Amino acid sequence: MSIEVMTLLFFGSLLFFLLLGLPLAFVLGGVSVVFLYFTWGFDSFYMVVSQIWGTMESFTLVAIPLFVFMAMILERTGVARDLYRMMYLWFGGLRGGLAIGTLGICAVFAAMVGISGAAVVAMGAIALPSMLSRGYDKQMALGVINTGGGWGVLIPPSILMILYALITGVSVGKMFAAGVMPGIMLMVLTTLYIVVRCALQPDLAPALPKEDRASWPEKLRALRSVLLPISVVGMVLGSIMGGLTTPTEAAAMGVLGALISAAVYGEFKWSVLNEAAIRTLKLTGLTMWILFSAHAFSSAYQSMGAQALIESIMAMIPGGAWGTVIAMMIIIFFLGMVLDPVGIMMITLPVFIPIITALGFDPIWFGILFVINMEIGYKTPPFGFNLFYLKGVVPPSVTMNDIYKSIIPFVLVEIIGIILIMIFPEIATWLPELLF
Repeated sequence: MSIEVMTLLFFGSLLFFLLLGLPLAFVLGGVSVVFLYFTWGFDSFYMVVSQIWGTMESFTLVAIPLFVFMAMILERTGVARDLYRMMYLWFGGLRGGLAIGTLGICAVFAAMVGISGAAVVAMGAIALPSMLSRGYDKQMALGVINTGGGWGVLIPPSILMILYALITGVSVGKMFAAGVMPGIMLMVLTTLYIVVRCALQPDLAPALPKEDRASWPEKLRALRSVLLPISVVGMVLGSIMGGLTTPTEAAAMGVLGALISAAVYGEFKWSVLNEAAIRTLKLTGLTMWILFSAHAFSSAYQSMGAQALIESIMAMIPGGAWGTVIAMMIIIFFLGMVLDPVGIMMITLPVFIPIITALGFDPIWFGILFVINMEIGYKTPPFGFNLFYLKGVVPPSVTMNDIYKSIIPFVLVEIIGIILIMIFPEIATWLPELLF
């Protein structure tokens, strides 16, 4: 059977079973095992086991449950509530101020937890009712929360960055450093969009009336709520960027910071720790099964010799090297609408990374473009996770159609961000080159 037919059957089977709604881990692993058996026989399974064993020995993987546990603890403390009150007092007097403040809180949360859903759920429950009661446009408020919440996978620490580094062999520390400037840039671009849109359409996000605005003493007192989150961020990112710890050791420090935060807010209880531990076990177990099944996928894919076929197809794309990169971005963008980000990484990276390095591009730079696309995938219909996280906490008056429509302008802003990073790669590469 020709490699073209094998490739068509292989990826066609994956897509078919995924569209049936079967779990990604079972689809990846099951289809791969079947193709391995009929391609190389029973002995090929030893290759899969060997790769899985090597992954299990990776010290970097320990960071994943630690960061997840940190996120689960912080989600139950009053950090998000106090941060929102501070932003409300400082920015409420501006047009679009509550929306801009919500973006700032999401960025801080992203720098603490490393996953997407935490900020979406927290701000959906706290910021959305406040903005709607103050006359904010429904779609503006929803879009801000959806966008800011997605930054958890871009602004370090990020679990997706850890997995990207594990699959591609790049440095986790460099990936974390590379995500800082793009994260800040996207925050600035989104803030500029809100400011310009509110200047043109003031009714979208009105300023608070003067009688509801805070005095300077109240504003200064509210700044105390920033100290604890900044301390947690400093413990995690500062120790990595300063070369004091590995990302895994920094994750352990982040857990310590989260436990201290819980104690300060009076939430250091057995029930909180028990719930956080169980949710961490479930999420980590799911991630590990996807990772193990992806090794079977990678082995099956390589055994068919399909990589040469994909490389030849990519070489036929017009526009040379840049045409290939743009084609990859488009493929990843559309996959993000229907597949889990971890699954997309496992399916595409074994194919794309050898091509990227052969074309002379920096895999760290490509990794940031990849992660931003995954972040967009979290909030694009029909299966973006953040859409369903948000639907779970919004009032009944907010429909799924409202949530879908709200993300359109914000996705366009982030696509502009991707284009800027492609034109000016130093946005992603300058800080890792400086620090490492």
